[in-house]
Amino acid sequence: MQTDEEMEGFTRMKTAFALKPRDYLATPEKKRFLNIALFSELSSRYGFITRILSFDRDRAWKRRLIDELPPQASPRCVDVACGTGDLTILLAQKYPNGRIIGLDLTEPMLSIARTRCRFPNVRFLSADMGRTLLDETSVDILTGGYALRNAGDLRQAIREIHRILVPGGMASFLDFSKPPQRFFQGLENLLLRIWGGFWGCVVHRNPDLYTYIADSLQQFPDRRNLKALFEAHGFQVVRSRLHFAGVIEAMTVVKSPP
Repeated sequence: MQTDEEMEGFTRMKTAFALKPRDYLATPEKKRFLNIALFSELSSRYGFITRILSFDRDRAWKRRLIDELPPQASPRCVDVACGTGDLTILLAQKYPNGRIIGLDLTEPMLSIARTRCRFPNVRFLSADMGRTLLDETSVDILTGGYALRNAGDLRQAIREIHRILVPGGMASFLDFSKPPQRFFQGLENLLLRIWGGFWGCVVHRNPDLYTYIADSLQQFPDRRNLKALFEAHGFQVVRSRLHFAGVIEAMTVVKSPP
């Protein structure tokens, strides 16, 4: 739930969206504020622009991510940073007897998700992925679409995911991926700035709204170090697949037994 101070700040920030999102990536608190403000502003067009930026491949990637999850009779599932509910809805379709929770910081996103989702086994709650307020070892399956890169504190988010998953529990993520080689990092950064900036101008008259993707990747671990980070926090990486010539990665990890 947003505080009064956050909502006041959001109102100031929303005025023509004058600031640059990259200025709000320095600390977890600023990034949390940015996520609330930015995705509240983008919520009504989020589904449209995600399809545009991915050349309409986003839905297929998400479908495959969920299709590859193991069959279970009634798993407890959580979709962190659920946005408008794409992965949450796919989880509900795959696990009709499961208990599904979609978590997000942004109330306008959650409002759209609640409107879209008609499954009785789904709840949407306002919460930070770094502090879900869920019980320890209470989740069997966790998903996140474009979630990890937007975590205010990535290490804290991974610790929280480890805390709430049961031993052997699975987490699957889809996100932009940073290559380990500097040349390809620079090339990816340039392409994302051009493509994101163009659509930011077309849709919002502000190129900075989608060049935020490139800005956030600069502070995100490359894919080798991301896997190492999960392993250091008690996970085993069991699957990794690159899409879009490596710009997007689908990664699945399992919580190691104690």
